[in-house]
Amino acid sequence: MAGSVSGSRTGHDVGGRRTAASGWTVFAAVMMIFGGAMAILEGIAAIAKDDLFVTTSNYVFKFSLTGWGWVHLILGIVVLLAGCALFTGALWARAVGVLLAGLLAVAHFLWLPYYPFWSLVLIAINIFVIWALCSPHQDARA
Repeated sequence: MAGSVSGSRTGHDVGGRRTAASGWTVFAAVMMIFGGAMAILEGIAAIAKDDLFVTTSNYVFKFSLTGWGWVHLILGIVVLLAGCALFTGALWARAVGVLLAGLLAVAHFLWLPYYPFWSLVLIAINIFVIWALCSPHQDARA
């Protein structure tokens, strides 16, 4: 009888078409929405008040904090929207998610002098997102 309700669960085919995302894709979508929201908040904080963040004087990468605020704000909005698109289960959304999670991981690596611990946490989250989106899905259950 479990096979008769397969259309009500997420990630299964109904009439030959996929209904929604499942498993690791949902995890990646939630983490991308979280990471995008955090990047938006970091961007707003950096744009609104430059003296909020403490920088090291001898860091290899030297960037304008306001410029990085705009990068984080724009990238955060795009990542948040891509995370929402992942709930559809579309292959293009997974590909875009991998690309944007990689870009956000690089952005947080360059953000290390401003927020070291938080940057490492978000880099780890983005690596998990990439892994979740690239892992093989087992939706072919009968």
